[in-house]
Parts: sequence; structure tokens; C-alpha cells
Amino acid sequence: MTVDQTMPASVLQSYADCCRYGDVNSLKQLFHEQAAMYGVLNGQLITGTPEVFYHTVATAPCPESSGEPYEAIIGHAEVAGDTATILLRENNYLGMNFTNSFHLLKKEGKWYIVSKLFQSA
Repeated sequence: MTVDQTMPASVLQSYADCCRYGDVNSLKQLFHEQAAMYGVLNGQLITGTPEVFYHTVATAPCPESSGEPYEAIIGHAEVAGDTATILLRENNYLGMNFTNSFHLLKKEGKWYIVSKLFQSA
């Protein structure tokens, strides 16, 4: 899968496509090498790097193969120069719904996710 890092919203669309198809190698290209990930998953606080998320994407049945009706909706986006904040709602991902807030940074002409804050429901 080809990822698009030309615009912040394109990164989030590529993120959703990677989740839909279970493409962890392409997903890793979207995150900055020092990215952080924080959130609440089933009531449990999660902190750290995206590594656990990468493992989940690589090993769990992806929506494309499981038939799960995955939906990703890009919401409010705020871009200020070489930084951006974007909200993304995911429905029916691994049996849960997520509200995500992504922070992105433009580096050498490409946009990268530098942090992800999420809440599962």
C-alpha cells in the first residue's frame, strides 16, 4: 500500500486504510520514530510508543478480512504552519469505537504522526 504524507488529512486517510487492511509496514511509515501514544482502552490507561499498536494491527484480524464494518471519519483539523491537530473517529475497529486526537509534524516535506491520544468505547 502506498501512503500519502503530502497533507495532514492524507496521513489520517492512509492511517485508516492501514488499519482497514492490517498493513503494519505502511502504518509505521506514518509515525515519527519518536512518536508517543496515550489513551484509555477498555477503561485501562495506556502510555508509551506505538509499538503495542503495531503488534495489534499485525496480529489481529483486519476489518477487510473479518468483514467488520469499519468506518473512519476525519473530523476537525487545525493546521498551523508545520504542525497539525486532527480528530479521527473510528467505528467498529476490533470490536470497539475510538475517538482519536492526532498531532502531526511536517519534516523534510512529509507529515508524520508525532502523538496519538485515544479513548475507546
